[in-house]
Amino acid sequence: MGTFTILLGGELIRTPRLERQIEGSRVIAADAGIGHARLLGLLPELWVGDFDSVPANLPKDLAAVPRKVFPAEKDMTDGELAIAEALQRGATSLVLAGAFGGKRADHAFLHLALAVRLSAAGTHVLLTSGAQEGVPVLPGKASFDYDNGTLFSVLGFSELSGLTVTGAKWPLDRVEVAFGSSLTISNEVKGRLGIALERGRALLLAHPYPLPES
Repeated sequence: MGTFTILLGGELIRTPRLERQIEGSRVIAADAGIGHARLLGLLPELWVGDFDSVPANLPKDLAAVPRKVFPAEKDMTDGELAIAEALQRGATSLVLAGAFGGKRADHAFLHLALAVRLSAAGTHVLLTSGAQEGVPVLPGKASFDYDNGTLFSVLGFSELSGLTVTGAKWPLDRVEVAFGSSLTISNEVKGRLGIALERGRALLLAHPYPLPES
């Protein structure tokens, strides 16, 4: 399996779980996402974007990463361009690091929706900030390795039919979930989390490393 880590411009913290997820992967940075390379101890093989938000004072090795420059007025985001490059290079699995938060809520939403679309097309996708993770949920069954007490939500990208959630504080058994419903928000892992879906598209958003209260 060809795993690529895509460095995006959102929030990111380094955790042991994230280190395991990116170990041995190839790396492509999207514009300001290059700033996460030093944090994770990575050297990207490619850096793509319009380079309108390049961090200042980059170390020499990162400043020397091969660049693929695109015009500022383009019909794809820098993150989408980086993902396209990874797929062209044989990626079958993607870790989108820095997929949440950041200055652009529209880009963060695109990363969520794009992950669901890519998953439906057969590419395994994980979105992560280190503190929280997103995994597309499509028709079928899946189980997850989160610790007891982990907060999670199932975000529907459509109406959901036959949604079953096991190994949770509030289990669900083949329920119908209207698009935009809060029924599947703020649940808690209790055992081995399992999710089954008969029809629809969703995203599991989990918080394996909750940030301290400020």
